[in-house]
Amino acid sequence: MPRGQKSKLRAREKRHQARCENQDLGATQAPVAEGESSSSANLLFGDRPQNLPAAETLSIPEALQGAPSTTNTIAPVSCTSSNEGASNQDEKSLGSSREAEGWQEDPLSKKVVSLVHFLLQKYEKKEPITKGDMIKFVIRKDKGHFNEILKRASEHIELAFGVDLKEVDPIRHYYAFFSKLDLTYDETTSDEEKIPKTGLLMIALGVIFMNGNRAPEEAVWEIMNVMGVYADRKHFLYGDPRKVMTKDLVQLKYLEYQQVPDSDPPRYEFLWGPRAHAETSKMKVLEFVAKMHDTVPSAFPSCYEEALRDEEQRAQARVAARAHTAAMANARSRTTSSSFSHAK
Repeated sequence: MPRGQKSKLRAREKRHQARCENQDLGATQAPVAEGESSSSANLLFGDRPQNLPAAETLSIPEALQGAPSTTNTIAPVSCTSSNEGASNQDEKSLGSSREAEGWQEDPLSKKVVSLVHFLLQKYEKKEPITKGDMIKFVIRKDKGHFNEILKRASEHIELAFGVDLKEVDPIRHYYAFFSKLDLTYDETTSDEEKIPKTGLLMIALGVIFMNGNRAPEEAVWEIMNVMGVYADRKHFLYGDPRKVMTKDLVQLKYLEYQQVPDSDPPRYEFLWGPRAHAETSKMKVLEFVAKMHDTVPSAFPSCYEEALRDEEQRAQARVAARAHTAAMANARSRTTSSSFSHAK
């Protein structure tokens, strides 16, 4: 599948660049050292902030580097029509070429990429994330644009890894990563383990939903490859991606991994597991997918309608559950009152 995630992130950067064209940055951007880049799909960061503490170069999704391409990431097989895709192709190609031209013109873009690199390094080394360190090692003279740079870097990480960066100490300005979805996992699962699994899980749930609620294994890995994640290659955040997908998340009941009936030679597919149905929703996942495509959930009509039906069913189930709980409470209250009366 052609590389596509970076197109959407670069589109966001292009719009930020357009808003910044008329602003006086007030300071000259510090030069950024050039690093090595790989010819494989799983590229390395090309830019490292000056004075950044020495650390092993991280392997990250293509979404965060290079010029934009013209393709989507999670191809909505069952959610868009072929006519819609054909009618928008020329417009997307033209827009992407303009994005490529404008990317290097944005004076904050390199700072955004460097900050993403810095934050992922902090996560890998399990070091605290502070505003002071971000300004000292990355933002530097552009500290007046700290909030804008941090917002854009956080957005990239959210889309690539399914996690939010939040300020946890507003006085000392400490930040931490949190899972994008309200997933519980097991009590023994540490926060460090939750975040990487959440990233893979969100992507997988999106692919499954957009492929008619069951996705061939090869389709899931095709999307993972776009994100720089490979089944047979250790990932600095996810560890062994195949084990996470086919064992860990299956054992936790967030995914189901089964052989396609009557397939010969055997082929396998992924489905949502019972805990995914219980702890997230099709609408939440569709919102995440839509954000990756820089659009809104209703841009995928059939999936949006299905998600709306799912939301309605969930609402009805909640009402029924509350009514049942209230009825049980009333019954217990009457029983208690009756027992007390007899005791008298």
